[in-house]
Amino acid sequence: MSEIFYNGIFYTGEESAADSVSSNNDSIEAMAIEDGIIVKTGTKAELENWADETAEWHDLKGRFIVPGFNDSHMHILNYGRTLRLANLAEATDSLQHVIEELQNYKNTNSLSPEAWVVGWGWNHDYFQDEKRFPDRNDLDKVSKNQPVVAIRACGHIASANSAALKIAGVLKGVAQPEGGCFDVNEDGEPTGVFREYGVDLISSFIPPPDKNEIKACLLTAMKKLNSYGITSAQSDDLAAFSGVPYEMVLEAYQELEAEGKITVKVYEQCLLSNMDTLKNFVENGYHTGIGSDFFRIGPLKILSDGSLGARTAYLSQPYEDDKIHPDNRGIAIYNEKELHQLISFGHCHGMQVAVHAIGDAAIEMAVSGIRKAQEEYPERKLRHGIVHCQITTPKLLDDFKELGLHAYIQSVFLDYDNHIVESRIGAERALHTYQFKTLLDMGLSVSNGSDCPVEIPDVLRGIQCAVTRTCLDGSKTFLEDQALTVEEALKTYTIMGARVSSEEEKKGLLVQGMAADFTVLDRDIRCCPANEIKDAAVCETYVNGKVVFVQP
Repeated sequence: MSEIFYNGIFYTGEESAADSVSSNNDSIEAMAIEDGIIVKTGTKAELENWADETAEWHDLKGRFIVPGFNDSHMHILNYGRTLRLANLAEATDSLQHVIEELQNYKNTNSLSPEAWVVGWGWNHDYFQDEKRFPDRNDLDKVSKNQPVVAIRACGHIASANSAALKIAGVLKGVAQPEGGCFDVNEDGEPTGVFREYGVDLISSFIPPPDKNEIKACLLTAMKKLNSYGITSAQSDDLAAFSGVPYEMVLEAYQELEAEGKITVKVYEQCLLSNMDTLKNFVENGYHTGIGSDFFRIGPLKILSDGSLGARTAYLSQPYEDDKIHPDNRGIAIYNEKELHQLISFGHCHGMQVAVHAIGDAAIEMAVSGIRKAQEEYPERKLRHGIVHCQITTPKLLDDFKELGLHAYIQSVFLDYDNHIVESRIGAERALHTYQFKTLLDMGLSVSNGSDCPVEIPDVLRGIQCAVTRTCLDGSKTFLEDQALTVEEALKTYTIMGARVSSEEEKKGLLVQGMAADFTVLDRDIRCCPANEIKDAAVCETYVNGKVVFVQP
């Protein structure tokens, strides 16, 4: 039986497939679906002549229909987890508010005396009392006996209280970890602040979830994603929890698929932090492309540096605004040799590579490693890319073009980064950053995402930031010449996301033969004021023609 959707404004995205969004074909008035596939589009009259009497007709009531949104970099499992933790993203005004939220979480959840109190989402740049990281003394106010951990919104910094430090054995004289660090005071005592892979020193002691809890987190997250119009996501989940083997995460996804419960098509960005784990993964038969339409193995994800907000993104020159450590250039998780080895091994074993690299020095190392791998194994044609690629230079953009790299951008980062980028790296260097329009104009493949839970996975907020280059509250605009059109922004959230996962023949457009993944909005965001795009509402979300979200 056919289901026919009509009386809507359809954005098919069809011209996007030809790398042109200037004259999108919106002439269709109706769309027919059978067995989860779009089988015909055209005018309402054409569909009436085509359909038989068994067809079921759905009136879209003049709303705006777009291909289902594809968030090309996020953390589904971690998102589901954060929805169950103390919500510190709401504690934006002060360090004291963070402490109060943790205390409230502890008191209202009836935690046992030995249970860990864990919160996620604080950002010290928003604090009005003290613009600094929470430390052990701050978190001791929550509890002196119960372990307390507060994770920064970026996930690259965590703070712990004295009880947690004692449990983890992080005391005076303990050696610093590779790929990260923990802060110490003038007496050599740990302050409770952990950076990059140093976070593992504390997080590894937080009791990990079992497989049923992992499945519950995934389901919670996917339900929320559907409410934002998201039908596909490229997600980094395998290292979400210390002490949880990657096999358990894969099994959780596979079981949910067998149970028919997956409502977001997932392309897994496989974070395998060392060579031994990567070799084991490959020896177990995993490589890019293995799986189904609902859960597939995607690229090898490599974390090469930190974040700009935490001043751990790895730069070629020191941060301009680090008064405590004036020589600070951030943290390189791997040295050049180690990074190149991981990239080359993945490349030669059929793994697409997606390198998290925010600072220009980190991007340069990643580009160098990809170039070397392509020269060593030229027969491998894989769609490698850089995740975030925020602090770029003209030379690095030329390298992207030469190597055919994909750029995984997060335009919603502009809401926060507009306020910090010039102070972090200086106005001159900032002129060559967040080059979204330039990347597209160079003919490169550019997909968009949220890095959720760093940001909420609200695609419409991301589109507005891409189009306006302005903070969501309108307070600051950054490099307005890098603004995208609404159609270009939609392209980065639909067909370009499908392209990087090699699924551009299956989804990302509303044309015959594609999966019936689509999102229904209450207004045509191409026509409303640009600063009101974020206010559009997701009315319905469909995956393979089945409704997975309806606005209450």
